[in-house]
Amino acid sequence: MKYFWIQLVLIVGSVSMALVFIRTWSQAKNRAWKRIAFSVFVVVNVYAVLRPTDVTWLAHQLGVGRGTDLVLYVMVLAMGFLTLNTFLRFRSLEKKITDLARTVAINEGMRHNDERLSGEPGAGAAVTADADSDSVKA
Repeated sequence: MKYFWIQLVLIVGSVSMALVFIRTWSQAKNRAWKRIAFSVFVVVNVYAVLRPTDVTWLAHQLGVGRGTDLVLYVMVLAMGFLTLNTFLRFRSLEKKITDLARTVAINEGMRHNDERLSGEPGAGAAVTADADSDSVKA
């Protein structure tokens, strides 16, 4: 009963994170391994809150002085993973946006060039296509 309130706050926080994560599964298109890892994280977190002496025992088995130190080390690794994952996702999105912008620029340039050469939209593309097919036949 001595630690009841802090345990309650930590467990409610973990369950709240899990509910938000579960609710956004369809929206975020999370990969299955991320769902499983997050679920395991929440279960381990609740267990560690309810049984802190077990975390201290595990820390001693792994050669770490205190359970809180072990939790800190694990959280540093988790933060590094999240940072790397976010960086790679942003880099991928930037590449997709760049490719999309290039495609739009090329299409707009071709449309503008076709209008400039023929006077009516889309006619220049047909002339170019006919010229290309004639050169293949020759």
